[in-house]
Amino acid sequence: MRTLPLTKEPQAKTKVMNYTSLLVLSFMVGIMVVVQGGLNARLGIYLNSPLLATSVAFLVSAIVTLAAVLLTVRQLPTMQAMKSVPIYLWFTGALFSVMAVTLFYYLIPKLGISTAVTFGLCGQIIFSTIAAHYGWFGLPVEPIAIKKIIGAMAMIAGIFVIKY
Repeated sequence: MRTLPLTKEPQAKTKVMNYTSLLVLSFMVGIMVVVQGGLNARLGIYLNSPLLATSVAFLVSAIVTLAAVLLTVRQLPTMQAMKSVPIYLWFTGALFSVMAVTLFYYLIPKLGISTAVTFGLCGQIIFSTIAAHYGWFGLPVEPIAIKKIIGAMAMIAGIFVIKY
């Protein structure tokens, strides 16, 4: 975990508060993932298709996101900026989103929300630790240290204690 220095400078205090706010938001995102997964898995049961539930979720998400963009974005990227984006970035994230979300909606009714989420979390812990160590996806490098390995193992062990 990154820590910010605690000093009496107003700017440093603001950074710590912002970092804390980001951690709280991350925690809330975890809750939202479980809620949306449960609701949309239930929708998939009613529709008899997790893929159809995914389509509905993405359609509604696209409408809400478009409205948010129209209300908040003051300047759209230039055509030159859009052309500079590698082609694979226009579709690969979306493909992984569709696969992950659809599988989530498929697994929740079969495994239960707790099992689906905890094993998904286990995969996230392992993969994010490796991806961060190597700086994959052009994101900041977060080297693996023995402390991080012990922490990840403790979290994964906790997942298994919760489930078994």
